[in-house]
Amino acid sequence: MRLCRGRPYRESGSYTPRTVMLIRPVEPADLEALYEVGLRTGDAGEDATGLFQDPRLLGEVYVGPYVTLEAGIGFTALDENGEPAGYVLAAADTRRFEAEAEERWWPSLRERYPNPVDDPSTADEEMIALIHDPELAADEVVAEYPAHLHIDLLPHIQGQGVGRRLIDRLLDELRSREVTGVHLGADARNERAIAFYEHLGFVHLGDDDDVVMGKFL
Repeated sequence: MRLCRGRPYRESGSYTPRTVMLIRPVEPADLEALYEVGLRTGDAGEDATGLFQDPRLLGEVYVGPYVTLEAGIGFTALDENGEPAGYVLAAADTRRFEAEAEERWWPSLRERYPNPVDDPSTADEEMIALIHDPELAADEVVAEYPAHLHIDLLPHIQGQGVGRRLIDRLLDELRSREVTGVHLGADARNERAIAFYEHLGFVHLGDDDDVVMGKFL
């Protein structure tokens, strides 16, 4: 089993245009809707719903801490019905975020999801393994690109420039906090997402299967 751990994003696609009413900071009340966005885009940009027995697991790893913890930052795009249909989630200080998550986010989840397996073979097992042993950013990446982000949009708001608007809003926020650089991860299978990030000025920081890219601010 191999889910994308870089939380990829697809900007283009042949979808029926709809109006995005607003981009605003995420709120605690958005949490369930954002979990749904993450799940429906969680398999290299495709719907991961059918991969999970517990549909909350992916959101517990990739969404919840950014909405809940003080070190997290997030903006959501509301669709024509006023519902969250996409997000960009980030941390201005990756090491602070990792430390706060270790103290305040992972402990209760480890109690809820005990006994990770050594060799995960399902989507649920992979997320549980990450709860017990979270991925940490490499020192050499954080040294130059201390912030990180990931972005996901539901299909009905893709292809309309919403991803660019979300990232621009986030980068403005990071610059206001005097952050000097931001990095992200993407699955190497998601060529469209990688091209989108390259278009925004992100550069490749390594050649691993899970692509890491960065941008100075």
